[in-house]
Amino acid sequence: MNRKAALALLLAASAAAGNAFADDITVETVPFASTASRAEVVAQMNAFRASGTNPWALEFDALAGFKGTRSRAQVTAEYLAERDKVAAFTAEDSGSGYLAQDRDGDAPALRLAGQPAAAH
Repeated sequence: MNRKAALALLLAASAAAGNAFADDITVETVPFASTASRAEVVAQMNAFRASGTNPWALEFDALAGFKGTRSRAQVTAEYLAERDKVAAFTAEDSGSGYLAQDRDGDAPALRLAGQPAAAH
């Protein structure tokens, strides 16, 4: 009995699923007008090829020309000083509890919409 019920359910589900068909093509009625001439586009493509960098290549190194301005000791000291803050901002509440405590004293003053109390 279970086999027949499962088969009937499977057939009903496959019949109800139906098919999805693609719609017609979209015909663009506004003609395309390029802002660059063919010579400009070819010049840009040749300059790109001559540069030797391809950001879409698998071996592309985006940081190849990066030059740091701080020493390793400076970066380590900055990390150690800020790691509690970073941990708070990456916590479950995204740092709202840390900001509510205002440990640094640099939180902006509370501003509410409306008229000031002295304006009445």
